[in-house]
Amino acid sequence: MCTRGEVRWVTVHGFPVRDAAGKIHRLVGTAQEITAQKEAEEKVAEHLAAAESARAESDALNKATLALTADLRMDFVLDTLLQSLLELVPCECARVLLLEGDTRLLVAREKLRHETPKKALEYPLTLDAADSPFLLRILTVQNSVLLADTKHEKEWPSFKGHTDIRSWLCVPLVASQQTLGLLSVGHTQPNTFTQDHLRRTGLLAIPAAAAIQNSRLYERADIYGSELQRRLTDLRQTEKALEQSEEGRRVSEDKFQKVFRSSPIPFSITTINEGRFVDVNVAFERRYGYSRAEVIGRTVGDLGIWEDPKDRALMIAQLQQRGPIRNVITRLRTKSGEVKTTAYSADKIQFEGQSCILAVSEDLPDDDKRLNN
Repeated sequence: MCTRGEVRWVTVHGFPVRDAAGKIHRLVGTAQEITAQKEAEEKVAEHLAAAESARAESDALNKATLALTADLRMDFVLDTLLQSLLELVPCECARVLLLEGDTRLLVAREKLRHETPKKALEYPLTLDAADSPFLLRILTVQNSVLLADTKHEKEWPSFKGHTDIRSWLCVPLVASQQTLGLLSVGHTQPNTFTQDHLRRTGLLAIPAAAAIQNSRLYERADIYGSELQRRLTDLRQTEKALEQSEEGRRVSEDKFQKVFRSSPIPFSITTINEGRFVDVNVAFERRYGYSRAEVIGRTVGDLGIWEDPKDRALMIAQLQQRGPIRNVITRLRTKSGEVKTTAYSADKIQFEGQSCILAVSEDLPDDDKRLNN
């Protein structure tokens, strides 16, 4: 039974019937309803299209995640992030805003697909969320936002640089529960973006925040390592003086010992092959909780100082192949069992007739420790 005006699918088969003279005088045929079959075929087509869309989206997100981790330099990370955002969400305006301080946002990257000649903006463009209750609420609550039409958001005019945007979505960049910035996507036409667009942007924001966090750590550690390198250079010069003469060796060794003992930075000397401690300074004792007597003659393996012994093996290989290592981020264990994230630098030296490693290991700056945690 079908109701009046209802559309049904049928398949029809027929043939003509001829008289004795060969003329067609009637048609004979059958008609079979196939509405259920057609609806099933349409459902299958819809599911296949949805599966293909999901696969394409997954491939794009995987590609973006791999690209974001390919290089730790901030410029590379931001360029890759913006390009990935444009591939996932069709828009006219895409921005990556990074938080500096409590409320100040820097437009680190932006792309305007339909740019019109206007008075050039002053760069770098900055926004202060303190001037926009709407924007400040997003940073504070860390919730994603989708506005079908910005005309219905009374606080929207306070969002500097977005007055022409009608449809807008925003996803916070959050890592270690800390807001690093925002992904902002806009269009001049209302009702452009959907919950699916918001979901895609949210998925991209997860690896993006991690990449930005790692890039900041890398840059800060690189700067921090310059000071460690300078201190190592001082010790290196002292070491070279040991080779000049027997008399000079004794004087230089005394100087070396004074620098080694009095330095506020943890120093250690271990044999290359076994990792056996030859000497440590007072700063090392304070940081790791061992007395000098507890470590001299024992190996790093005996004490379990390296959280992952493979990290030391990799460090030895780098020393042998490339020479001194600078500012490697690793994790070392104290006597109490606490694992500390460490900026680690090392070089090969000859000490008391043995091939040894002179190592410097120090806490990262407070900001970096918070990011690692």
